Amino acid sequence: MESPSTYHVPVMLSECLEGLQIQPDGIYVDVTFGGGGHSRAILERLTTGRLLVFDQDPDAAENAGEFKDDSRFTFIAANFRHLKRYLKLHKAEKVNGILADLGVSSHQINTPERGFSTRFDADLDMRMNPNIEKTAREVLKTRSGTELQRILGMYGEVTNARTAAEAILTARYNTPIETVNDLKGILMRYAPKHRENKYFAQVFQALRIEVNDELSVLEEFLTQAPEVLAPGGRLVVMSYHSLEDRLVKNFIQKGKFYGEVEKDFYGNEIKPLKSITRKPVEASAEEIAVNPRARSAKLRIAELA
Repeated sequence: MESPSTYHVPVMLSECLEGLQIQPDGIYVDVTFGGGGHSRAILERLTTGRLLVFDQDPDAAENAGEFKDDSRFTFIAANFRHLKRYLKLHKAEKVNGILADLGVSSHQINTPERGFSTRFDADLDMRMNPNIEKTAREVLKTRSGTELQRILGMYGEVTNARTAAEAILTARYNTPIETVNDLKGILMRYAPKHRENKYFAQVFQALRIEVNDELSVLEEFLTQAPEVLAPGGRLVVMSYHSLEDRLVKNFIQKGKFYGEVEKDFYGNEIKPLKSITRKPVEASAEEIAVNPRARSAKLRIAELA
């Protein structure tokens, strides 16, 4: 097993901890355990408090082994879209803080056989939970041209989504698209010159979001967060692309994902959370130099209103 520091370097660790305003006897939730970097730092600040963590990836469950003798720690091998249900099950119906570090971990990207990375040839898998059936390979094989265009355009913000979708359809009639290199070979001629890496990153992001249903998961999680926070409880969310950040921003500012904030009879805004960060917090130049993944991170902090 990798050491947690190589597994995934926690991004904006001090800013996350500050945002959570940790009370030594409080109850906290880390919904994206991964290598346990954020969790370890939270535990160091707890005395009689509790930390409940979620992760659907078996590799993360293995990492959680180092905390198995800590009575303050509970590992939940589940998708965080089931936040409310599992907290109730573990008798933590109201919590003081929730941390979500969204997206794919460095470990997942750097494990070639998971198929997340454009850098290695591997099966087109991209499942964060290896027990689900849908893979990137299956999406490319079964979806219509219209659906592929929607996935690439909406989730990857790929500018030539229609052309790319048609190229995939044409190619799969002749030969199955099974591997990373198969897909790159089909799309290489449509990638903008000198921006090929960014183009493939967008295509892979789109497929990954579709395979793991990431935006629906995020919406379900955010909707449940205010229901499980104790009065004054904090929600700290770190996102890595504009689609996620927009959902987080809208929910914090408006209490909904689309449209304008609703108001009561007296003109007061009806929303469960109060924004603590007017603008998203971004990593320092020093941190980005050490951990390039921090470059795209945006951190938003809210409090139960």
